[in-house]
Amino acid sequence: MPRYALRIEYDGGPFSGWQRQADHPSVQAAVETALAHLEPGPHTIAAAGRTDAGVHARGQVCHCDLTREWDPFRLSEALNYHLKPAPVAVVAAQRVGADWHARFSARERRYLYRILCRRAPVTMEAGLVWQVKYALDLDAMRAGAEQLVGLHDFTTFRSVTCQAKSPVKTLDALDIDRVDTDAGPEIQFRVRARSFLHNQVRSFVGTLERVGTGAWAPDRVGTVLRAQDRAACGPVAPPQGLALMSVGYPDDPFA
Repeated sequence: MPRYALRIEYDGGPFSGWQRQADHPSVQAAVETALAHLEPGPHTIAAAGRTDAGVHARGQVCHCDLTREWDPFRLSEALNYHLKPAPVAVVAAQRVGADWHARFSARERRYLYRILCRRAPVTMEAGLVWQVKYALDLDAMRAGAEQLVGLHDFTTFRSVTCQAKSPVKTLDALDIDRVDTDAGPEIQFRVRARSFLHNQVRSFVGTLERVGTGAWAPDRVGTVLRAQDRAACGPVAPPQGLALMSVGYPDDPFA
């Protein structure tokens, strides 16, 4: 059976997350239903990462096995036709080997979290950012973030429902920048690692937001990391500010 890699973009707002659920809409189910219009199902696709309810993606990657050969461009066009009106789009499709796997072949995942700092209600960016009505101290948040980079036990920053076998992960980068947009000043967190724990990025952001307000000293981030205790974590940032931006592979099928 020929296997195809799909790069997918979606607005996570209407969905319960990536993973298929019996009584709730999911991105996985939307794509699998579109595939069933092209070839008789059922279809089961695998993704590079399972985004939570309300989390977006610019560069999610999944793979599917089909019974016949498809031209990759025609496959993406056909899927996009059947995905309407769901806010999901197949941005690219490519034939890959039978041993290629969207999740297990991945070597890097990159996320972006956006905080918009302004008092006026959010209109154009509604559902895409976390709005806070106060300024955040960029230098303090950067000082806190430095303590998270590297190999650590991230028990403090993972959900109690996380199914990962180990809380030990290597965080390759957590870069924080201020970007002045037409909507107002944004604080952008760019996070990179081979893999992440459940709620890890949102837990980082929620904790660093406390540092940015001055409620926490930057050194407290290291203290709660070493505590290896979920109760020590700051609040989990809301999902709408988070997007999976890209997934890296040793041989990028979309290059």
